[in-house]
Amino acid sequence: MIKVGDTLPAATLMEYVEVEGGGCSIGPNPVDVTKATAGKTIALFALPGAFTPTCSAKHVPGYVAQYDAFKAAGVDEIWCVSVNDAFVMGAWARDQKTGSKVRMLADGSAAFSQATGLTLDLTSKGMGLRSNRYSMLVKDGKVVTLNIEGPGKFEVSDAATLLAQASA
Repeated sequence: MIKVGDTLPAATLMEYVEVEGGGCSIGPNPVDVTKATAGKTIALFALPGAFTPTCSAKHVPGYVAQYDAFKAAGVDEIWCVSVNDAFVMGAWARDQKTGSKVRMLADGSAAFSQATGLTLDLTSKGMGLRSNRYSMLVKDGKVVTLNIEGPGKFEVSDAATLLAQASA
């Protein structure tokens, strides 16, 4: 399992882009984790699934609401990672009105989640292998803080906790 001090795994996430520009075409675009985190501070949070109750009602809205405070704390980007495809993450971004505040990144085959060791097996609930709920502060590709939720919990991966860590 990934821990504080480790480098994020080399993986490719996918991001649905609705407006062409900045080298990205409309539709799913690859995001090389190593390149995208180089020289940046990233507030990364992951969750079991798009459009799920806690994720939609609390997790994503908290990060969207705290965007300005994260920027003031020196965070360059906020990433939401979920084991869904890029089209679902794009639709969820529209639904959650994330705009340019939170990058909604798809880990469609759970490769990134498996490489971090932070998976959650929800096969018995018909959802397959998913990401555990967690947050981390990443600086230049290295994990600085890591907050992993217990089963069914939403206590330490919220925006307020990670913002306090980023501000420290």
